[in-house]
Amino acid sequence: RAMVQVAIMGYGTIGSGVAEILAQNAEQIKHGCGQDVALKYVLDLRDFPGSPVEDRIVHDFSVIEKDPEVSVVVETMGGLNPAYPFVKASLLAGKHVVTSNKALVAAYGTELLAIAREKNVNFFFEASVGGGIPIIRPLYRCLKGEKILEITGILNGTTNFILTKMDKEGASFEAVLKEAQDLGYAERNPEADVEGYDTCRKIAILTAMASGKEVNYEDISTEGITKITDVDFKYADKLGTSVKLFGTSRLDGDEVHAWVAPVMIGKDHPLYAVNDVFNGIMVKGNMLGTAMFYGSGAGKLPTASAVVADIMEAVENADHNVPLGWSSERLVIADQKTSVHRYFVRVEGTGTELEQAAAAAFGGAELVKLDSLNDEFALLTGEMSEAAYAECAAAFEKTAKIRQRIRAEF
Repeated sequence: RAMVQVAIMGYGTIGSGVAEILAQNAEQIKHGCGQDVALKYVLDLRDFPGSPVEDRIVHDFSVIEKDPEVSVVVETMGGLNPAYPFVKASLLAGKHVVTSNKALVAAYGTELLAIAREKNVNFFFEASVGGGIPIIRPLYRCLKGEKILEITGILNGTTNFILTKMDKEGASFEAVLKEAQDLGYAERNPEADVEGYDTCRKIAILTAMASGKEVNYEDISTEGITKITDVDFKYADKLGTSVKLFGTSRLDGDEVHAWVAPVMIGKDHPLYAVNDVFNGIMVKGNMLGTAMFYGSGAGKLPTASAVVADIMEAVENADHNVPLGWSSERLVIADQKTSVHRYFVRVEGTGTELEQAAAAAFGGAELVKLDSLNDEFALLTGEMSEAAYAECAAAFEKTAKIRQRIRAEF
């Protein structure tokens, strides 16, 4: 069989990483999928003179779309425009598409998967969640006999880096965010990361994979880390806990809960030791029990490595569609008010009377006090729904001020 020709759309961090791996690991790739895989075009607005791909740069997408030799198109542009129309056109032209773009998969995955099935090609997106960590393929290959009960992940390296630094160094959110920006881990506008939007799109994709139904990421209750402070970590230190930003979905029973929020967890939690820019994803299956996927959730070569594995999968399945993903039936996400947690609550003020009133207000909560803080104390509630917590908090706030509330699972 002839050589497989690939086009890369978007020669940024990940696209250039893919080109590098295709060149450097050409032998492994040939051995792995039985054919030579060559890069024919790189679509970008820029020219990249002096780069290894300067002779393959094109500026017009239709060159790729109309070239029958190109059988696999790689989309590493990010964003929705022009990524979405270009990917859709590539699939309609009968080409396989591989992407690292979680925004695209979360917004248009249902439609793109359907077109791929209809055209008997493949739409693969391993690199869209967890960077270099294999998670999409295990869900449709290795775990397809499982009933998935829960997926909980630390899915964003930027926020995990910030929280780890706050934990280890006692620094403030603002100071660590600035450091993360200086190191290039956080964008100048860090909103997508710190407000939890990036994690939300990723847990939406994983929930769709686990349920086989379409998930609208806008249905997922999302809270970021901007309100977490160094004081929260002082309490966490005393309690032997840490605070992590989780994307969670629980598919046990008829109700599906999915949310993104900071969670206080203990040392025995499988994700407790996932620090810095690393990602970790915990999957619970009804037969499997708990499995952990851990590794580099971002970065040029780890993410590009996942893209290349998808290219190889497309080459190995050149003439048929691999069943994966989800249908157009919409998954109903339960109201977040019915979600059950413990809560870590910080209360302004001091005195035995207030402490007792506070503990009673939340149905007999445990008190937590720090010697270094003389104007507040904290509580750990028992398990209750978010609706019940909101009621207790509203009643108690007539007496005193609540400074912080973090969901707790330990």
